Amino acid sequence: MRKKTCNATYDIQYHFVWIPKYRKRVLEGLIKERLNQLLHDCAEINQFEIMELSIQEDHVHLFLSAKPRYSPAEIMRLIKGGSSRVIRSEFPEIEEFLWGDSFWADGYFVSTHSTVTEDIIKEYIRNQGEDR
Repeated sequence: MRKKTCNATYDIQYHFVWIPKYRKRVLEGLIKERLNQLLHDCAEINQFEIMELSIQEDHVHLFLSAKPRYSPAEIMRLIKGGSSRVIRSEFPEIEEFLWGDSFWADGYFVSTHSTVTEDIIKEYIRNQGEDR
C-alpha cells in the first residue's frame, strides 16, 4: 500500500530480526510484555507502522513500514537503543546474564521484500515458535 509524505510517495517495508546479547532466552514474561509495549510506543512516536511482530525467547522478528527519511540503521538505533535503556533499568536482575551497557547484541538482519510477498512474511512471523 503506497503512502505519501509532502515530498514522496513510498511503499517501504522492512523485515528486521535481532537478538539479546549472547542470544540469552530472556524475552519472556514481563520482559516480553514490556518490550512489546516499548516497540509499539517507538513506532507510534516515529510514525512507523508495525505490520507484524513476533517476540521469541531469544530473538525478535519485526515487519514494519517507515517513511523514506528513516534508514534501516536509524530504525534499529531508535528501537534497540531506547528499549535497551528501559529494559535494563526496569529489570536489573538481567545484569546477571547480560554484562555491559547493552541489552541487545550488536547487529541485526534486515531485508525489504520484493519477490517474497507481504503475506508470506506475515505468515512466517505468525508461525514462529509454534513448533518449539
